[in-house]
Amino acid sequence: MSDINKQKIVESVPQRGFFGHPKGLFTLFFTEFWERFSYYGMRAILVFYMYYEVSKGGLGFDQNTALAIMSIYGALVYMSGIIGGWLADRIFGMSKAVFYGGVLIMLGHIALAVPGSVSMFFMSMALIILGTGLLKPNVSSVVGEMYSAGDNRRDAGFSIFYMGINLGAFLSPLIVGTVGMKIDFHLGFGIAAVGMFLGLLVFIFTKKKNLGLAGTYVPNPLTAGEKKKVFSIFGISAVVIAILLAVLIPKGLFTINTFINLVGILGILIPTLYFIVMYFSPKTTAVERSRVIAYIPLFIAAVMFWAIQEQGSTILANYADKRTQLDFAGIHISPAWFQSLNPLFIIMFAPVFAWLWVKLGNRQPSVPQKFSLGLLFAGLSFLVILLPGYFGGDSLVNPLWLVLSYFIVVLGELCLSPVGLSATTKLAPAAFSSQTMSLWFLSSAAAQAINAQLVKFYSPENEMLYFGSIGGAAIVLSIILFALSPKIQDFMKGIR
Repeated sequence: MSDINKQKIVESVPQRGFFGHPKGLFTLFFTEFWERFSYYGMRAILVFYMYYEVSKGGLGFDQNTALAIMSIYGALVYMSGIIGGWLADRIFGMSKAVFYGGVLIMLGHIALAVPGSVSMFFMSMALIILGTGLLKPNVSSVVGEMYSAGDNRRDAGFSIFYMGINLGAFLSPLIVGTVGMKIDFHLGFGIAAVGMFLGLLVFIFTKKKNLGLAGTYVPNPLTAGEKKKVFSIFGISAVVIAILLAVLIPKGLFTINTFINLVGILGILIPTLYFIVMYFSPKTTAVERSRVIAYIPLFIAAVMFWAIQEQGSTILANYADKRTQLDFAGIHISPAWFQSLNPLFIIMFAPVFAWLWVKLGNRQPSVPQKFSLGLLFAGLSFLVILLPGYFGGDSLVNPLWLVLSYFIVVLGELCLSPVGLSATTKLAPAAFSSQTMSLWFLSSAAAQAINAQLVKFYSPENEMLYFGSIGGAAIVLSIILFALSPKIQDFMKGIR
């Protein structure tokens, strides 16, 4: 997209109207609020739904298999952002991608609300994976389009947007989690479907007035010849995959474990190929190539961070269910409620971090330095959670240890995640704007693909070794990244 078109988009968006930010931030804030409400509400009870016995309303999966599926589910949700980013960049633009994605997500939650069907469970996975891939990277990219390149409000705007994400993520485990765990899993999933429906209504009825031209341009549209070639490849690939699955599954050659291993490989391979394609593309300028190089260590750091943070919905969820004293201060705590801690702390401290970056201005830490701080806090969060095992052995753990662990990792998340979103929009090559945002979400996909293998090694007996090894590795990587920050900053070519 040319600089002229970028400026035209910025001028079409009312620039004052939502906490001193572009008016379109209201639309995107509440669209993403309801999408995250639906997703995190579903996620708060999904792992329990998988491994609880059928007599308790669950599917009766093996516990380790359920934890691995949960990680793979998360990996595929973010991997699908490649498809969503590509479709937005090449075919129908970001705004339509957000709408189509919301519809698929809503249908996926409706499928989960159908009682007692494993086939509907896997169908819902497919719908939510594809829908989130369309919506998630593109709604963030539209936020970036509303600000000019030199607008100092950009990082603060992403922090406010990120607070909206986490407001939805905070409320949903309390509502969906309580209904799902105490009344019926499927009723909880139905509430998640209603949440996505409300998000679609907000987007449809406010986008024209608030967003202007943001999200309407197709940055790198397919030519007529390219369309024919691409659709042929998609069609043939779909047929080949369907035939292979029809042959391999009945013979037992393609199992859940095989699929988990395959996704693990793709989690590393796909982002690697993405970096290669972007770097060598003739549409990428010399300055953009330098910025792609700078993005690589940031991406690796993000993978390490999300490998820890995303275990909040797998290992720590299981830890809350099996290892934590749930009768505390006169109340019985639902294990699903712990999923609200991360977004709760973000809601509390995101405005503080947004204010801090604006207050510091040009004196704030560089992007690589913020990433190194994020990794440091992530590592410390895992070192904290191993302490109760060291002091108390196999006895049930005081829930405040979990609260402290979630709090520490949130400090890291606020240093890394909204800053990463903002840096991605600034470092992205023009021809790959939405796809680079998809690449950012691939850091979560890669992390969760790795987690699907890591969770196999967790047990209450070796939890100290498990948490200590991963936490220690994150701290070492944070120190290395901090030392390399000046060099990485040079490759960013003026971007801070």
